[in-house]
Amino acid sequence: MLDCLLDALIDTLKLMPYLLVTFLILEFLEHKLNRKNEKYLRKGNKFGPLIGGLLGALPQCGFSTMASNLFSNGIITTGTLIAIFLSTSDEMLPIMISEKANAFELLCIVGFKVIIGIIVGFIIDFIYKKKKTDPHKEIVEHCKHDDCHCKDKGIIKSSIIHTLKISFFILLVNALLNIIIFFIGEDNLGTLLWNKNIFTYFIASLIGLIPNCASSVIITELYLEGMISLGTLLAGLLTGSGLGILFLFKENKNKKENICILATIYFIGVIVGFVIDLIV
Repeated sequence: MLDCLLDALIDTLKLMPYLLVTFLILEFLEHKLNRKNEKYLRKGNKFGPLIGGLLGALPQCGFSTMASNLFSNGIITTGTLIAIFLSTSDEMLPIMISEKANAFELLCIVGFKVIIGIIVGFIIDFIYKKKKTDPHKEIVEHCKHDDCHCKDKGIIKSSIIHTLKISFFILLVNALLNIIIFFIGEDNLGTLLWNKNIFTYFIASLIGLIPNCASSVIITELYLEGMISLGTLLAGLLTGSGLGILFLFKENKNKKENICILATIYFIGVIVGFVIDLIV
């Protein structure tokens, strides 16, 4: 039990630098953003899925949390957010490197996730265009909701306050998830993926959605031990975006939109995993 709480604390501390950087950006935009900058910001969203898909491949899950924050404040598009979620590697990359996995295979897995993220991101932005928002207005409303009086406290101080509030929330939820996984058992979660049938992809994608590093660890270890297929691995890794999904539901007020994003990521994982095993 103590390990569960300690792991939750460590995971939260790892995320805090990303949260602080994000809030510093948002606070700066609130204080400095003008119409000219907003115009450039919107133009940059045309290539958002490409940039997001590439950055999401970095071996950490903090960027997905940052992306959820930026999306909730109207800074990035839905497609960019989904591209980041799908390409996020979480704990997969360091685990495979430490286990001395085949370098070519590793690059193929990471590259495939990035490509899927970018393609799906552009498709989402083409089909579903989020209504135009005023980033400055969104950020101001966010500050009013948190009652932080940013203009009175300055950029740095208000950013620290936002970071501490969100970090406390993440710590509580992460601790609860660790305790639940502790009582269920990682081995029991792993056995759900051993049976190779159509339901395996649904289960793998569902486990990947668990906003905790344990999900990607379980899926990656089972693959390295030869217990699950490549398709099952990708089904779980495509939906594994660390605490990004959790943070999205915490910060974005549009719950229907959140559910649609969650469902999109989930079924992309299931479909891609199934197709890969048919082809390979």
